[in-house]
Amino acid sequence: MTTKNSDLVANFEATYTMSDAGLLTGTTRIAQGTIELAAGDSTDNDIVMLAPIPTNARISSLKVGSDTLGGSCTFNVGLYTSDGVVKDEDCFASSVADAAAMTDVRFEAADINTAGQEVYTIAGDSSDPGGHYYVAATFNATGGTAGTMSFIIEYVIN
Repeated sequence: MTTKNSDLVANFEATYTMSDAGLLTGTTRIAQGTIELAAGDSTDNDIVMLAPIPTNARISSLKVGSDTLGGSCTFNVGLYTSDGVVKDEDCFASSVADAAAMTDVRFEAADINTAGQEVYTIAGDSSDPGGHYYVAATFNATGGTAGTMSFIIEYVIN
């Protein structure tokens, strides 16, 4: 029988190495809310900015749910700069169907090896630009019906 320690356990047991607080003992924060969408808010390429998240945060859970928004409505979940410039429209999820209960889409499109990565890394940056990125839903198939979209984003910050 073997025992394999993660880096977190190995660093915890070492007397000279501390783990990054964002990976162990960091502070969990939550951004959550509900948005009422008008009929024209769920057409192809419409963007719903859900929440600003610090670029050095680590998102551990990203739940999104919506009413039936009409047609064959689907949306991507990704990241935008605070200026509204797309970083990666579907880094978390792609073509999520509407009319779903609150579902965690954090790893629907993202590889499992992105667990614990900072938001800026997932966005494709090689260094932390500072500030915030917006987590957003971008419609990629038109709905056209008014309805509700809700979200709960759990993230860790040092």
